Amino acid sequence: MAKDRARNDERSRIAHLAARIMAEDGVEDYATAKRKAARQAGIPDTRQLPTNEEIDAALRVHQALYIGEAHAETVRELREQALGVMRELERFNPYLTGSVLSGNAGKYADINLHLYTDSAKALEIWFIDRDIAYRAGQVRLYVAEEARMVPTYTIDDDGIEVELVVLGLDDLRHPVRTAPDGKPIERARLAQVEGLLAGT
Repeated sequence: MAKDRARNDERSRIAHLAARIMAEDGVEDYATAKRKAARQAGIPDTRQLPTNEEIDAALRVHQALYIGEAHAETVRELREQALGVMRELERFNPYLTGSVLSGNAGKYADINLHLYTDSAKALEIWFIDRDIAYRAGQVRLYVAEEARMVPTYTIDDDGIEVELVVLGLDDLRHPVRTAPDGKPIERARLAQVEGLLAGT
């Protein structure tokens, strides 16, 4: 019993340290934040790392305690900026994901969008026609239980990095995960983001 309580205390401590790292250092990746937090806490047993959901909960507490209204304004501004990018990319079926959607975005947050199109090449041509600089890459995601490497493009929008993950049109019918046993990635289409902004 005491051992279980100690483990829970360790998980909670790592979750709150990871939340602070994400909020204050601009770290967006949960795994990176967990590893840094575990090192800071001097806890080598990586089996005791908290889930992303536990870190999200700790992040909300951190933001409420230390950032308050300034955080709400940051999130609103990032959502407005995301909406502008989504309108520009409307032909590619954009969906907002990540910390800007969840409301956990810190001052260094990127904007994360999933685009659903059957032609990543058409997106590249769209960039070239508008003289928009971009970086291409790949990320592993799990779509309908299938591991897949999907293309990503990163652009700069007025000083904010926007990461675009390109999926197929059929993928809209399936949950998308970052890990095989993870929660589906939350996503919101353009009209839903407009609704979020209208309600704040």
